[in-house]
Amino acid sequence: MHNPSNPTQVTGGAVVAAFLEQCGVKAAFGVISIHNMPILDAFAQRGAVRFVSARGEAGAGNMADAYARSTASLGVCVTSTGPAAGNIAGSMVEALTAGAPVLHLTGQIETPYIDKGMSYIHEAPDQLTMLKAVSKAAFRVRSIDNLLGTLKRAVQVALTAPTGPVSVEIPIDIQSAMMAMPADLSPLPIEAAVPSKSGLDALAASLAKAKRPMLWIGGGARHARAAIQRLQKLGFGVVTTTQGRGTVPEDNPGSLGAYNIQKPVEAFYQTCDAMLVVGSRLRGNETLKYELKLPRPLYRVDADAAAEGRCYATDAFVCGDAALALEGLADRLEAANYKADPALLTDLRAAHEQAVATLRDGLGPYAELVRQIQSVAGRSFNWVRDVTVSNSTWGNRELRIFEPSAGVHATGGGIGQGMPMAIGAAIGAAVTGSGRKTFCLAGDGGFILNLGELACMVQEEAPMVIVLMNDKSYGVIKNIQDVQYGGRRCYADLHTPDYALLCKSIALPHARVSRLEDLKGQLDEALAARGPFLLEIDMLSIGGFKSTFAGPPTNTITQIPALNK
Repeated sequence: MHNPSNPTQVTGGAVVAAFLEQCGVKAAFGVISIHNMPILDAFAQRGAVRFVSARGEAGAGNMADAYARSTASLGVCVTSTGPAAGNIAGSMVEALTAGAPVLHLTGQIETPYIDKGMSYIHEAPDQLTMLKAVSKAAFRVRSIDNLLGTLKRAVQVALTAPTGPVSVEIPIDIQSAMMAMPADLSPLPIEAAVPSKSGLDALAASLAKAKRPMLWIGGGARHARAAIQRLQKLGFGVVTTTQGRGTVPEDNPGSLGAYNIQKPVEAFYQTCDAMLVVGSRLRGNETLKYELKLPRPLYRVDADAAAEGRCYATDAFVCGDAALALEGLADRLEAANYKADPALLTDLRAAHEQAVATLRDGLGPYAELVRQIQSVAGRSFNWVRDVTVSNSTWGNRELRIFEPSAGVHATGGGIGQGMPMAIGAAIGAAVTGSGRKTFCLAGDGGFILNLGELACMVQEEAPMVIVLMNDKSYGVIKNIQDVQYGGRRCYADLHTPDYALLCKSIALPHARVSRLEDLKGQLDEALAARGPFLLEIDMLSIGGFKSTFAGPPTNTITQIPALNK
């Protein structure tokens, strides 16, 4: 890291490490390689950033993503070039979909050989273009002189709303080059988009005419809790997207939580006379493929000007930071002594209770599982979910969370990402001292995709509990085949490990729940474990759900009666 003949000189890798420390980075994730060793050597020598050795770049990217979301800070992953940079593409797409501020540092071959097609080891043709396709932005460091400036710009872009992952290629010769440690390692300022006063004036005037207004809160408004609470005091109702969960505590009587598409809720929307969508993309799977009947007029606030009119026609749009815009609206409505119709919140509770009752009834025996997890988790925990039937039915809404950074899920719909995400969230809780236990909900089909990261989890003693729903199949695929393909099932039954033996081989505590009567004791054991614990739910012994989930809901098919096939 230092030049023995000139102790004032350090490597480019040391500059990278020192800058990340100034950005407040406490942990980074990745896989060590010959094309990133100067950076990781600096991490080890300086000792300020905890480096987590993932078993694959895809897992490392998911870990950095969940670290960013669960700590509301910058996530960092470090990969090698070529195949390694390609391996992380899927998790970068997930971070891009979720708007997670991730800094992906990838090595690159020596500067003289880049893009020459000389079959150099770890070379990838036009790698920068590939990275641009899966990142919010991608940069290449061209010389040791512009290393720090490029890093500063990359971090600024990642953290500027709409946030997202940014890749930076650093050729190995630049990582190893010597330079004086820069005097100014401070990151660039992150500026929030200031909404126009005239736009807020007009929007406030329109909202003041509404008697039954609703707020639809997305992930881009997670930092706006205080402003949302001010509008709630004026009588606004609240509903959140899956990304916006916890922005308002999900036991708040004025919130629908993430019950945003159920039939009783859609009917309730039709009694409202305005909806303000804040920091949400109005995704297809949360709007019944854009056919969910939302209240009119429909207003939007977003830091991304391109959100205007996207997915739904917009009656008025204000471009700006969610917190600034909502604070401005609250100022104006409070000054006007605005109060919504009190009956709005009474009707909201009725719709919420009806939706919850329907969902709980459809869970059959697994309603008890949800109740027990909620009981042991308390109010301060991370809730990380993979794409699985259990998450689609109850994980995304019925196990309640209470903080805007507590919920992490695979927004893009890719299976197998939940467990490495949970590792990232657990490490984030450990290095920030939040004290949160991380619970991970996974299905056996997706779980095996990143099985190697179990070794990383054990090695790092990550404080987490995996709730593994095991039916030895792709359950949702079977359900879709029953509904849409005449019951012709194929390629959905899976050879599944004996998890008791697998866990024993890697020193991972494990328990299998075959009777719900045993659940409480096994949950207590899992919660008491110092590091990770795998709690396997034997669905073949316990039985199926009362209602069957057959893919993303639409306005015509939501749930079907369980089929005996």
